[in-house]
Amino acid sequence: MRHACAGRQFGRNSGHRKALLRTLVRSLLKNEKIETTVAKAKEIRPLAEKMITLGKRGDLHARRQAQSFIQDETVVKGLFADIAPRFAARNGGYTRIVPTRQRMGDAAQMAVIELVERQAKESHAKTEAKQKS
Repeated sequence: MRHACAGRQFGRNSGHRKALLRTLVRSLLKNEKIETTVAKAKEIRPLAEKMITLGKRGDLHARRQAQSFIQDETVVKGLFADIAPRFAARNGGYTRIVPTRQRMGDAAQMAVIELVERQAKESHAKTEAKQKS
């Protein structure tokens, strides 16, 4: 029995699983929206929210902690410069998971995980474009 064994294994060993989760979090922070399975979305949500919280802290130690997990300097810069200030007034709940469809190959339930403030950013860009024209 798996008593007190938190987290999903995804049929991978620990190194492969850690790399998978890092890659998904990196893609989420880079693109602000990704589509994956519901199980993977539920696993990366706390990791992504931890990275955004580090970005909100903004000190050197937080930047180094984020860099050690994300391992992509451009994503870390975007996290600290762009994403974290958007969530300055919010105390958690930075992501949303929306179930979408079943995948054709294996009928796995898919979901979109995205940053909550993403919609406000897009609508702001649209209003700026309208004002310029």
